[in-house]
Amino acid sequence: MGSQVLTIAIIVELALAIYSLTTKSLQEKTRSGTRIAAFIVFLLLTLVSVLEWGLRWYGLAILLFLWAAHGVLTLIRRKDVRDYSARRIMARFVLSLLLVFLALVPALIFPPHKPLAPTGPYTVATVRHTYMDENRIEQFSKSGENRRVNVTFWYPQNPNSNETFPLIVFSHGGLGTEYSNESLFLELASHGYVIASIGHPYHAFSTEDENGHVTFVSMDYFRQLQQEDAKRDKQGSYRYYREWMETRTGDINFAIDTILEKASTSTGGVYSLIDVERIGVMGHSLGGSAVLGVPRQRSDIDAVMALESPFLCDIVGVENGEFVFIQDAYPVPVLNVYSDASWSHLSEWTQYARNHDLLLDPQADAFKLYLRGAGHFSLTDLSFASPLLVRILEGGGTTRDATAYLRELNEVSLAFFDQYLKDRGDFKTGLYQNLQEANP
Repeated sequence: MGSQVLTIAIIVELALAIYSLTTKSLQEKTRSGTRIAAFIVFLLLTLVSVLEWGLRWYGLAILLFLWAAHGVLTLIRRKDVRDYSARRIMARFVLSLLLVFLALVPALIFPPHKPLAPTGPYTVATVRHTYMDENRIEQFSKSGENRRVNVTFWYPQNPNSNETFPLIVFSHGGLGTEYSNESLFLELASHGYVIASIGHPYHAFSTEDENGHVTFVSMDYFRQLQQEDAKRDKQGSYRYYREWMETRTGDINFAIDTILEKASTSTGGVYSLIDVERIGVMGHSLGGSAVLGVPRQRSDIDAVMALESPFLCDIVGVENGEFVFIQDAYPVPVLNVYSDASWSHLSEWTQYARNHDLLLDPQADAFKLYLRGAGHFSLTDLSFASPLLVRILEGGGTTRDATAYLRELNEVSLAFFDQYLKDRGDFKTGLYQNLQEANP
């Protein structure tokens, strides 16, 4: 929609410029009337939801309001007060388009989008809760308050009486949000899972609590992400990994414990739908690294899926310039999914050494899947939320359609959790085997 609005703006501004040049007049009244009309049309389109109101339209709304207010003042003056100048008309034309473009940048980068429609038999509902951890002080704030963790649930709405479902907890990527894989959450929930996606305060780009308070990413943490370089400084990277993983796994364990406690006492709502005996975890990038560490910390996790994530929690030190990894076998079934971004580098990137070892000497229930044709962020809904940003971040276009790519990911995720959380099907055959053959 942002591109359509920009196109209309170009046409209108060009028409005004041509009309002014043809009539040798600044056409202040015509321009003012057009500005006022544009603001009214914008309001109407917003009210009838042709334009879905949100942050992406704030800049344009402010610009059109200021132009409309100036237009009203100009009409009150009733006459042009400036002399005609072709140079002034062209300068105004260029400046107007520049202002419109800048106002539309959020809409151009993040166009309105919808997640993939789920295919399961259940209608999906969602709810957000915020939990306060009384055992941890917020390290990213000087307020001395306890750390709060935001959790958004996707779950089957109006299931059969006394029906319960496995719980799957998700941790987003380094600068992600709890909505980063909403298409996956909807798909799993529609097939009978309760999804609890964590918004890690100060690690998420932004996360909103149940009262509407928004917490943005910590700039100290953001700088750490930029500075971390495992090839150049492994000791420094190891310190960062330990710090990040402590925060992430602390949030995950706290969220799971809180959810299970509420599920054991609740008689209604999302908590009453949870089967506390069947728990999975999944995550993308840094969040995947965190969930990979959780089964080594607690015994109630039945399955793990990591979307392009190194085993950072398995790194226990640095010796002779190399990371030292835990040698114990991985304790639960795990599915590691890779894109073009990492697949050809697993043997080179030292933080992925554990991943590479599992490729060469896989455990019975340790699965790997390479989905070719797209990059790291295509494993999330960012490919819908901002196709332009994904192209920039991934260094160009992909060879796969975003919808087909995420459908494939959703299907294999469902098959994996169906076997290991519901004892349904045989994950090693069928879709997984076909994808393995298609993506060697």
